[in-house]
Amino acid sequence: MALKSPLARKRGKKYAEKAVLVQKKKYPLPEAVSLLIQVSTASFDATAEVHIRIFADTTQADQLVRTIVNLPHGTGKPVRIAAFVTDDKIDEAKKAGADIVGYENLIAQVHEGKIDFDVAVAIPNVMKDLGKVAKILGQRGLMPNPKAGTVTQNLGKTIEELKKGRIECKMDKQGIIHTVFGKISFGSQKLQENLDALLTAIKEAKPNGIKGEYIASVTICPTMGPGISVAL
Repeated sequence: MALKSPLARKRGKKYAEKAVLVQKKKYPLPEAVSLLIQVSTASFDATAEVHIRIFADTTQADQLVRTIVNLPHGTGKPVRIAAFVTDDKIDEAKKAGADIVGYENLIAQVHEGKIDFDVAVAIPNVMKDLGKVAKILGQRGLMPNPKAGTVTQNLGKTIEELKKGRIECKMDKQGIIHTVFGKISFGSQKLQENLDALLTAIKEAKPNGIKGEYIASVTICPTMGPGISVAL
């Protein structure tokens, strides 16, 4: 009989029951994703999370990891998009699926604290005025940024990709990338395809400044449940 860890006991009966299913130190990706579905303790449709630790000196600009990933099956979460555009781009933004579209009026709303969106996109020539609310948007991680692909002339394509599940992945100060790759209800096949695409994008984004081993570890977990280490 597998012993329950002190951590599992501390977290509660449901967590303890699921934690004993994680028997190996590391699992091949297909097995890890299948097990992920089994260990979720949530009564709701939990999110599939991934945490990727990078061998990097985060004080060095040429070792920072940041990339954009188009998840084949999206994240499973509706994305509300605000488009900061001039009048001639309003129709394009709405047609592509933007939920809120505007320029000076939208900047004024943000200044008043009316922020009802998850992602903001902008065309380059409005950025000078968007600087007025840069601090407000920046504190919420919503400021459009060329590196994130959210400052663009190709407005329609960008909005459509964001709606379908395009996400940005970037390393934090501890050298870890925290992001999501779907919902437990997706099933193992779709989750595996999403995670595969995400890991491929991370590998391709390896900075020139990192010369040796790149990815230290990959751990996946549901919103509520134990973590599973993935064998690279």
